[in-house]
Amino acid sequence: MLRIIVCVKIVPKPEEVSVDPETWRLDRSHARSEINPPDMNAMEIALRLKDRHGARLDILSMGPPFFDPILRVALAMGADHVTLLSDRAFGGADTLATTYTLAKGIEKLGGADLIICGEESSDGATGQVPAGLAEWLDIGQITMVHDAQVDLERRVVRGRREIKGGHEILETTLPAVLSVATACNEPRFMDYRIKEWAFDPEQVTVWGRNDIDADPDLIGAPGSPTIVSGLEEATSRERKRRFLQGSPEDIARQLSAVIRQAI
Repeated sequence: MLRIIVCVKIVPKPEEVSVDPETWRLDRSHARSEINPPDMNAMEIALRLKDRHGARLDILSMGPPFFDPILRVALAMGADHVTLLSDRAFGGADTLATTYTLAKGIEKLGGADLIICGEESSDGATGQVPAGLAEWLDIGQITMVHDAQVDLERRVVRGRREIKGGHEILETTLPAVLSVATACNEPRFMDYRIKEWAFDPEQVTVWGRNDIDADPDLIGAPGSPTIVSGLEEATSRERKRRFLQGSPEDIARQLSAVIRQAI
């Protein structure tokens, strides 16, 4: 049976997040949280593969305990189980420490044929996690896929990626990491017939640092070489407006003059 792990990040709603002026970290204490939108596209790719091959689909995430009910949305969509990596020692992680921690979680789960991620997170937007996972796990990857097909007999995965003027098909052997392009599909709704099952306490497992045998020097803030040295507020440019008056002919002449000046 095909084994799939989707790495899901819970992110604050962008319009509700702020930056702590003392720690220079995101302050999400007053922001509502949701599944990272690109990860929902990754979920849909995984669920389509599950529909085709009868796969086992696990969700892996890292964060505080209050992520639990949000992650259960993935169960109600069709995932089989959620594992949440939650430990204060994981706090302050950059993408290097995050990918190490997730990789250790994947190894603890017994690995997978496919590890699927959204291309980036809406709060960080680095796009580094899929590549980091492939590096830690020492497996191949296909980036920015819009669709994927698996050939279980040949043990390969093919990813379709959009390019200017068309698309290209890339193939790599299993196991592999896929990063899914944002908004490449329409994620399915939750199945309310399994909502009660999805909120059963047994459907979510929580692991800490000791459970995944993580090196304390490679997780959280100690394992994160990224340092924020300062913050500056970007100045916004105001749009300029100019109202043209007169007959249609006059307006056309004025508009033509404005365009010529701009060129």
